[in-house]
Amino acid sequence: MNKYQAVIIGFGKAGKTLAVTLAKAGWRVALIEQSNAMYGGTCINIGCIPTKTLVHDAQQHTDFVRAIQRKNEVVNFLRNKNFHNLADMPNIDVIDGQAEFINNHSLRVHRPEGNQEIHGEKIFINTGAQTVVPPIPGITTTPGVYDSTGLLNLKELPAHLGILGGGYIGVEFASIFANFGSKVTILEAASLFLPREDRDIADNIATILRDQGVDIILNAHVERISHHENQVQVHSEHAQLAVDALLIASGRQPATASLHPENAGIAVNERGAIVVDKQLHTTANNIWAMGDVTGGLQFTYISLDDYRIVRDELLGEGRRSTDDRKNVPYSVFMTPPLSRVGMTEEQARESGADIQVVTLPVAAIPRARVMNDTRGVLKAIVDNKTQRILGASLLCVDSHEMINIVKMVMDAGLPYSILRDQIFTHPSMSESLNDLFSLVK
Repeated sequence: MNKYQAVIIGFGKAGKTLAVTLAKAGWRVALIEQSNAMYGGTCINIGCIPTKTLVHDAQQHTDFVRAIQRKNEVVNFLRNKNFHNLADMPNIDVIDGQAEFINNHSLRVHRPEGNQEIHGEKIFINTGAQTVVPPIPGITTTPGVYDSTGLLNLKELPAHLGILGGGYIGVEFASIFANFGSKVTILEAASLFLPREDRDIADNIATILRDQGVDIILNAHVERISHHENQVQVHSEHAQLAVDALLIASGRQPATASLHPENAGIAVNERGAIVVDKQLHTTANNIWAMGDVTGGLQFTYISLDDYRIVRDELLGEGRRSTDDRKNVPYSVFMTPPLSRVGMTEEQARESGADIQVVTLPVAAIPRARVMNDTRGVLKAIVDNKTQRILGASLLCVDSHEMINIVKMVMDAGLPYSILRDQIFTHPSMSESLNDLFSLVK
């Protein structure tokens, strides 16, 4: 049995970064990855990088087949780079196979050439998440039904794409394929579109999508899925929809079942997420979990911060924890993107705070005129008592860059006037923050 000071399960952002850091510190490290198509993790192979490459090319009206080719070139380059960043280090072993716990120090790695057992003084789980497949008859057996990974590898553009689920993943793919020229229909079981957003923001998003040629059907309870005349037939309670491809976008859940964490004394919750404390310890004292597998926010930058917490405990002062995270921003890369940080207006009012809400139409921003995209709105919530920003929703071109400025002001506990009076370059989207916060009375 090979013995390592650190065994890392999964090639995600936290895992690969920790592997390199520990190896540079002199540790003997093994990193186990079940698929050589996943070197580098979800973000590089089937998440952020391929989807945002397609977002860019769809906005440029690139031919779909060429866009898929370019996406593959980008992914292959980064995957190869990530593999060699680890495999070329003398004290890191990259092991292909599926890991299963024997106990809290031993793992069985299932490999085509035979099983291998390895021992780890410390073990780190970074296995990510996987698509939730709803229990709809025909969903796993009907040709033309894809998860997001499958859809990213289509050979030709579907004339009509159906999307099962109207959350952020569904919205992003709807915008991508609509910009490539597909007719798109979103089927959402809930009665409310994007319930985590304020209604004015969600309504703006719905309008933008509809203008792109996306139909949004709410209260769509799909009963079964079948195949007829080279099309996917989606049967719901009151109607039937025929599409050329159907995307399952009903969320993602932690990938833990094949690990058999119970063998190591690791507790999981009802969704299969590994239970961790504020420093990412599991219920086994020598095992940590990082990234999507813990059931928290499913963002690459959260996985990276998980790495920082673990690194600080192993090689630093051990003071970092998840409590250090203040305002975590996110972006949905539709066109134009939605970015948000902090509270919504609804949440702020429910908190009992005395607030002001200000909005600025994107059409009022000179840079948006220059870029010929005046869709969307900027919205901010300010606490009248403290003068601090409680939250912001930015639905506009370049919002994914702008939101980080707002986050830094919020994290520093600075008043909104910092952004009102800040000197920004011109013409830029960032300078619209001057105008937005000038509306606060």
